[in-house]
Amino acid sequence: MPSRRPTWFETINPATGRTLKRYKSSTKADVDKAVTKAKKAFEKWRLLSPAKRAIYLERTAKTLRAQKEKLARIITQEMGKPIKESLPELAKCAWALEYYSENGPKFLNPEVTKTDATDSYVAFEPLGVIGSIMPWNFPLWQCVRFAAPALIAGNTTVFKPSSITPQSGLALQNAFESTGLIPGCFSIVLGSAQVANYMIESDTVAISFTGSVNAGRNVAQAASTQLKKFVLELGGSDPFIVLEDADIEAASTGAVAGRFINNGQSCIATKRIFVVKRVLDEFLEKFVKKAKSLRVGDPLSPETDIGPMVREEALKTLDGQVKDAVRQGAQLEIGGERLRRKGSFYAPTILTDMTPEMRIMKEETFGPAAPVMAVKDENEAIALANKSEFGLGATVWGTDTRRAEKVAREISAGLVTINNVVVSDPRMPFGGVRHSGIGRELSRYGMLEFTNIKSVRVYEKSPLAHAHVE
Repeated sequence: MPSRRPTWFETINPATGRTLKRYKSSTKADVDKAVTKAKKAFEKWRLLSPAKRAIYLERTAKTLRAQKEKLARIITQEMGKPIKESLPELAKCAWALEYYSENGPKFLNPEVTKTDATDSYVAFEPLGVIGSIMPWNFPLWQCVRFAAPALIAGNTTVFKPSSITPQSGLALQNAFESTGLIPGCFSIVLGSAQVANYMIESDTVAISFTGSVNAGRNVAQAASTQLKKFVLELGGSDPFIVLEDADIEAASTGAVAGRFINNGQSCIATKRIFVVKRVLDEFLEKFVKKAKSLRVGDPLSPETDIGPMVREEALKTLDGQVKDAVRQGAQLEIGGERLRRKGSFYAPTILTDMTPEMRIMKEETFGPAAPVMAVKDENEAIALANKSEFGLGATVWGTDTRRAEKVAREISAGLVTINNVVVSDPRMPFGGVRHSGIGRELSRYGMLEFTNIKSVRVYEKSPLAHAHVE
């Protein structure tokens, strides 16, 4: 029997190590109450036209833009990303809300199909209450990219943010509620994995989860026992391939942006860099020089490029991966150690002389460390890129874009970008293959994940006397 007594948890500023606030963890009764409220809201929300639902998304976008400075500070203080990245995260949330308010109604239009019936079409209807379990590294964006399409489709949601970033989640709830949204359409519960389990066990009809592979496996097993739909966005070990005809200036800039964004803590960050030997020296010279120029410091300063890692445990994991590589013969070009200052700061790190068997090449790395491996040609790059349990994103750099596209088609990944870094975009589907996840977020495809795709056939006169029924 789950305990009815609430437990408490604290949030910590990773830049200082100081406690920010204490929160009461939701009980099973709290979760059930939130889901019941969301079910009642669903009965009203689903009856609104998509155009009317869109109004609330537009209002929420305006609220996020109006409160961007305040909300960006909350994000940065809770999880450590530089304020110069927290502000764009809010802008992206507003963009996604506006995108679905504009395009969602069109996406939901019935699709007419010719059959033997007088009229036949495909309708898209909401499912009900969707449980949303999200991580800390993009605390608002990862919720909005699920919530915007789910809400415009007519669903309601109960959202559990990471226990690292509860204030960010509460701020998002306040933004939605300030628009006059039907109470219960966007609810929040707080706590750790046990609270997520309560949500899966509750009367939610589906689950959207973003997090680690092991946690995703547990979510899938728990949801499957109840025959609940689920979408999983899990880890990544994205390859970054530099072909011999690449623009090395652009590729080296892309490597810095792709590897060190969000202090290196992103599922779609560059994780493994493969460079054709012919251009390796030129690439390394530029990459190292640019990485050395990154400013590490107070994440609330607009001058800071690299802030602290989210927690001491994460720093120790990354440091272990780096030290394992060095023990096996990797060379440190820069970094390779924690910085001697208050907070969980790790020096921007570049390693060379890599082998595929090193931990940092096999495991997902969440932190500012970039392994660079020389390859003889594009075929070896493709083989090594695919030598991973993950398949989320990939990047290919080359001036012959047809050749680069050919390489991209050979990589097992859900997202591939040529001559730029991998990003999530409301207009394009987001998700991976292998252990990187199941299902898609964003675009029309992501919205349809949480709809009942209903076939409707209308006959003015019954053809049963003549039809072969199957």
